[in-house]
Amino acid sequence: MKTLLRILAILAACRIPVLPAVGNEGPGAAEHHWPRWRGPLGTGVAPGANPPVEWSEGKNVRWKTALPGLGHSTPIVWGDRIFLTTAVPFGAALSPRFSKAPGAHDNAPVTHHQKFVVLALDRRNGKILWEKTMRELLPHEGAHYTGSFASASPVTDGKHLFAFFGSYGLYCLDFDGRVRWKADLGTMQIKHGHGEGASPALHGDTLIVNWDHEGPSALFAFDKRTGKRRWKVARDEVTSWSSPIVVEHGDKPQVVVAGTHRTRGYDLATGRVIWECAGLSANIVATPVAADGMIYAGSSYVKRGFLAVKLDDARGDITGTGQVAWTRTRGTPYVPSPLLYGDSLYFLSHYQGILTRLTAKTGEDRPGALRLYDIRNVYASPVGAAGRVYVTALDGTTLVIRHADEPKSLAVNRLEDRFSASAAIAGRELFLRGETFLYCIAEQ
Repeated sequence: MKTLLRILAILAACRIPVLPAVGNEGPGAAEHHWPRWRGPLGTGVAPGANPPVEWSEGKNVRWKTALPGLGHSTPIVWGDRIFLTTAVPFGAALSPRFSKAPGAHDNAPVTHHQKFVVLALDRRNGKILWEKTMRELLPHEGAHYTGSFASASPVTDGKHLFAFFGSYGLYCLDFDGRVRWKADLGTMQIKHGHGEGASPALHGDTLIVNWDHEGPSALFAFDKRTGKRRWKVARDEVTSWSSPIVVEHGDKPQVVVAGTHRTRGYDLATGRVIWECAGLSANIVATPVAADGMIYAGSSYVKRGFLAVKLDDARGDITGTGQVAWTRTRGTPYVPSPLLYGDSLYFLSHYQGILTRLTAKTGEDRPGALRLYDIRNVYASPVGAAGRVYVTALDGTTLVIRHADEPKSLAVNRLEDRFSASAAIAGRELFLRGETFLYCIAEQ
């Protein structure tokens, strides 16, 4: 016992985190990690976490690690491991190939073959533990100049890792980087040739993938252990980048997917549509959030729309019915997804520095729209922890705001990188994935 106490004292003095052993976390332990896109609750909140308020390149950076290639996927955290995906160009440069998709604009050309890679890093020091290439090929199409070939975030159950590269495959790996199964879903035809990016969702033994594009759209369910397809349902939808979420309500978990024509709830077991609701725009990017029997989905492109759906008794087409608690047509999100923090809903206008805070269940402004003077273009989604909201802009600026009825700026932090990936929070650490580095922000 004395030896153990001495070890714990040394670790505390060195400010090295004491992490739970993988596989021994017990019920609800995912809340101590960041296992998926939008965190343990799927809302952008890290319950029980307490990351720093202030940092810079010279302050509270425990480590930063140069990453190969380019990716905008959010890192996920489990135990002493951090996982992320990237696409690494290789071989000789080719003549630029631009997208021929109808309406293509602002596209980056394909100039190299790509390796589609999954990485594991040591959470304590940022060392790359392994780097595994899932596939090597010349992409059939590029992406928007702000995008990447690795924008879908991985997800883990604490034993296995699931990485999705869209047209370039779905993969299940163990924590040592061995591929357990893989699936090829075909080739996506993305609107305007702007690239792929919806992240998979995991619930129990079922892995869900959204396959919305300009060809035949569908929703897939796979057995996470074997990769066997459990069901596939066609979707009357066009391209979206919105990730599916799974909501436990009553005795039937539902898969909820936002879409241009309808936002829909599906029976997780069968893929049957339970309810659907119109009201969003084209080009759906933001992922819905849910809590306490409510779904919140927003969009902003050719028009603005936000829906709050009550799941109790939601059946069939509920458009314009009492199942829609409220709607909104101003200040709605385009790229960043909403943050649902307690009874408050936060979302950015389009991808600009205007943040709205309102009461989630009623849609009432509390206090409403706030101009973030230090923030401009924002592609990363806001996250919350310890009574604070973190908003990271493309240029490396993160604004930390007090989570309160009257939000107050607590700090403006800057790093020397560009950030499109959303932050991950676990314990006392904040992980920020830039285009060049992965940062671990922790009190020093």
